[in-house]
Amino acid sequence: MDFVKRLRENIQLPFLRNALMLFFMEWVRGAFLISLLPSFAADRWGLSLALIGTAVSVHYLTDNLVKSFVGFMLDRYPARFVLHSGFALALIGIGMTLFIHVPWVLLVSSGLLGIGFSPIWLVSLSQVKEEKRAEQMGLLYVFWLAGLGLGPLTINLFLDYGYRAAFTLLISMFVAGWLLVGRGHGRISSLSMTSVPIRKQLVQLWDRLKKSRVLVPGMVLQTMAAGMLIPFLSTFAVDRVGLSHAQFSLVILTGGGFAVASLVPLGKWFDRYNSKWFLVCGFGLFSVALFALLFVRSFFSIEGAAILMGVSYAGLLPAWNALMARYIPPESQGAGWGIFSTVEGMGIVVGPLIGSWLAASGNIALPFAVSAVLFGLISLYYCFLRSNPLCLIEES
Repeated sequence: MDFVKRLRENIQLPFLRNALMLFFMEWVRGAFLISLLPSFAADRWGLSLALIGTAVSVHYLTDNLVKSFVGFMLDRYPARFVLHSGFALALIGIGMTLFIHVPWVLLVSSGLLGIGFSPIWLVSLSQVKEEKRAEQMGLLYVFWLAGLGLGPLTINLFLDYGYRAAFTLLISMFVAGWLLVGRGHGRISSLSMTSVPIRKQLVQLWDRLKKSRVLVPGMVLQTMAAGMLIPFLSTFAVDRVGLSHAQFSLVILTGGGFAVASLVPLGKWFDRYNSKWFLVCGFGLFSVALFALLFVRSFFSIEGAAILMGVSYAGLLPAWNALMARYIPPESQGAGWGIFSTVEGMGIVVGPLIGSWLAASGNIALPFAVSAVLFGLISLYYCFLRSNPLCLIEES
């Protein structure tokens, strides 16, 4: 009831429609990349984990390479035109995976999905009100995490009935998201840049990027550390930890559920205190939870680690988004978020490649250990930073 009350108080219909569209597309992304792609490519095509990891990297590479361009497009053209174009490209990618069973097609289809999904996050950000940024971003992350978590969980259940059932569900969720694009997706007036020349926008953004050195460790290392794990989550859970597929789905549900339940209250708490310790504790506890996965073997211990990861992630997300928002010029929101998202996403492009290289040694736990170290280093960086990074832009 409290969650429903917050929805009524803090979001309007355009925000809710974008949040639901984000949910459906992240559901498709999670189901495809984490569960369906590794299983389908390995079972039907006999491809190696290294090639599957490369396909995941290609997906995030294309997603991030076009984000800056998509930001400029959203500043100048109706959002529905950009969104429809993206959905069409993504649908072609899914079709190629279904009907053309050639290894290189796996890379192309993953890339098309990355391009197609790229505009959705930027459009969703456009409906966030500055005065309630952390809380509304918390709500947005609820839909994002719910989709990303429920996608692989649900598709795993349908995989028991065959790939036809799994792909039918995947396409149904995809179409549901596409149907949410409507007349309301016109020009993003709050982000419109028709009165500001492109050259001036780039100068402003470059100035902010030079001042945003404090962001670099978090922007690149956290996404790289997370990307290292994506191709191996299912394999690690089943082969290394000894979970069944049903237990793995339950662990995802538990961790994601605690993350979703914690996002809004932690977002309000951050709005009140605006402290760097949300970053320090969030990254630090996430590192501890990853290290714990290397040593625990009982199902309930894994559940405890998943809960810790979910809560810590929910704690750092509002603070991290607010930190990035401080460095984006108000008059260049579309292009600004596009460029910053591109820089941030470079880590997740490289991550799966590094994870594949580490796992090639035969030790599936090695990517998880390195990822935990990276998250710990990010926590220490912000811990020993003299100034509060959330206030540095105002001081500049």
